[in-house]
Amino acid sequence: MAGKIPEETIQQIKQSLDITEVIGDYVQLKKQGRNFFGLCPFHGENSPSFSVSPDKQIYHCFGCGAGGNVFSFLTEIENISFQEAVGKLAERAGIAADVSIPAESRSQPVSKEHDQMMKAHELLAKFYHHLLLNTAEGQEALDYLEKRGFSKNDLETFQIGWSLPNWDFTAKFLQKRGFTLEWMEKAGLIIRKEEDGNYFDRFRGRIMFPLHDEKGKVVAFSGRALHEEKPKYLNSPETPVFNKSRLLYNFHRARPAIRKQHGAVLFEGFADVIAAAGAGVEAGIATMGTSLTDAHIQQIKRTADQVIICYDGDSAGIQAAFRASGLLEGSGCDVKVALIPDKMDPDDYIKKHGAEKFRNNIIGTAMTLMAFKMEYYKQGKNLQDEAQKLHYIEEVVAEVAKLKKAVERDYYLRQIADQFSLSLDALKQQEKQLFFKERKKQPPNERTFQPASAPQMQKRLYPAFQTAERRLIAHMLKDADTAYKVKELLSGETFNLDEHQAIFTYLLGFYEGGNMPDSSAFISFLPNANLCRLVSDIEMMMVSEVVNDEEVHDYIKEIFKYRKILEIKAKKQRQVTAEKAKDYQTAAQIAMEIVKLKKELR
Repeated sequence: MAGKIPEETIQQIKQSLDITEVIGDYVQLKKQGRNFFGLCPFHGENSPSFSVSPDKQIYHCFGCGAGGNVFSFLTEIENISFQEAVGKLAERAGIAADVSIPAESRSQPVSKEHDQMMKAHELLAKFYHHLLLNTAEGQEALDYLEKRGFSKNDLETFQIGWSLPNWDFTAKFLQKRGFTLEWMEKAGLIIRKEEDGNYFDRFRGRIMFPLHDEKGKVVAFSGRALHEEKPKYLNSPETPVFNKSRLLYNFHRARPAIRKQHGAVLFEGFADVIAAAGAGVEAGIATMGTSLTDAHIQQIKRTADQVIICYDGDSAGIQAAFRASGLLEGSGCDVKVALIPDKMDPDDYIKKHGAEKFRNNIIGTAMTLMAFKMEYYKQGKNLQDEAQKLHYIEEVVAEVAKLKKAVERDYYLRQIADQFSLSLDALKQQEKQLFFKERKKQPPNERTFQPASAPQMQKRLYPAFQTAERRLIAHMLKDADTAYKVKELLSGETFNLDEHQAIFTYLLGFYEGGNMPDSSAFISFLPNANLCRLVSDIEMMMVSEVVNDEEVHDYIKEIFKYRKILEIKAKKQRQVTAEKAKDYQTAAQIAMEIVKLKKELR
């Protein structure tokens, strides 16, 4: 599997890195017992079923079955070849590894069309950036950005650029470099005229903001008008490489800060993200002209414990913050809301009051979600009016009743009682009625609010023979002598499941090659991903460190027992067939054979 890469190099890289740190760049991990758990990056989930073992240097998802070692993780998460994964990890570990990547081994995009789309976006991002910073044509846009408070560091960090006002400059630029214009139209970079079939540029005379995917690759653009052109912002359309419902602006750059702080700051637009980054808020991300989606939330949850929503301070921004907070809260996120005063947006607030006040007075004093709801429900109400005041109190008490912790419910009820000079006992009575009413709406498994001590993972029940085979493999992965003992006891027979037999065969070859027990190294030795996943699953089983001879013999008996059970079933079918054919002599002979096999089973 390793190709031309020396095994010594692979082992040196693996021993120099901690798998939890590598995976931690992509998944927020929390320690529980000896392992770390988080939300699986390979499928959507709300409860953590993704486990990483630092002792064994492997990972496994109990939900979707993904599993392997540090090399297979990077291969799968980055969609790259094994050789490329080795090269990246060698660089991370500071190990000089001459990893040559043959053309056939390099990770290939889905198609040449996909490849051209990605390359065109990367090329244009660099070209637009060059036009802004280094040409006379970009000077007006550069002056405008500087007046708006964009620093040179902002322009460089976010690769901001300028597209020429010409109608077909980009189309000709791409065509001269060998790009297929039909594919460039699908990529959203140019538009085809229906009348003559010629192509013209989608972005003309606009300040260009590249949009990056989770891996940091440019997949789209947002172009801002310099003057009064409409629309003010023109975004790339949905394309094979860009899905706005999945992309979070700046996520690839903010991820280290999010991991370090265990929290993200969610803005409405990329201008606020850029301004906030300049103000020292590096964990800022934003959706691209769309409401928060399930895909966005899953992406955030894999990295962040907490989300601070920092939208515009006007009525529309507060409404959007309320909607977003409900979605995030519903998915289990810890949510806070940072309100901008005087109907300002974050960008304007930073320009007026400065970076320090934004960090300390806005982000640093973000209110709890319940406190935000108490402010939200005041909108449009005259609390001097008795009817509106009572309506407000009822709305807020209903929200308090949804809180899971009794201490929180008591805290906010006391606030309401103090604010409106109400009886705390009366409020508690009303809240209690609503609380139990709310609980009845919830499925039985969600009514208890006590957190589980470990992730709630599905426990699969296997037939006795399969459990025996899995346990034997688990012990053989720990000890080569056990593997050779099992080989001797099987006496040329095989495991009942083909994949178990394949693992057993490869494991014997692994040990015969002079390797010591090491499940992470063995995973690199295996030829396909399915076997890797199965080994990681088996390795996560809880088995004793040492197995005695009696236990091994019992497992082998279960394997042979299942063979006899299958043989009995087959003979019974033959017996029925013989009886139907009125071949009673054959049927009687088979019946005797069945009796004998049943005795052997006992």
